[in-house]
Amino acid sequence: MKIHSRVLILVFGLSILSGCASLPQICTPPTLPMVSAEILFGRNIGNRIGVREAEFAQFAAREITPRFPDGLTIIDARGQYRDDRGRLIHEPSKVVLITFRDDAQKRADLVAIADAYKAKFSQQSVLTTVRNICATF
Repeated sequence: MKIHSRVLILVFGLSILSGCASLPQICTPPTLPMVSAEILFGRNIGNRIGVREAEFAQFAAREITPRFPDGLTIIDARGQYRDDRGRLIHEPSKVVLITFRDDAQKRADLVAIADAYKAKFSQQSVLTTVRNICATF
């Protein structure tokens, strides 16, 4: 096989594979294309627990539930990260799981929730992950 033909086959193959990432989600019934979001909230402020259970419950009631009234799950977790000096820091955390039909406003709501938490509890960051899934209830 000539080198020119091999290059064409390689380019064609790569173009097909690269297109896979942009294909729409195909779900089989009874599942529907949805979005799964995880929001991870650290509860330390400095070296102490700064966000108590009651405070987080109030935050969830004011900021999260109104934006996602159809339902969500809150899980207690224990997070860890390296600080600026390389020390491993452990902290109690909350993980909020939300599944919803994709919608620009809902995605904006995720950002608003993280921003509100950072502002209210003096947090540097809130990790939010979003992925397309197939789901059914």
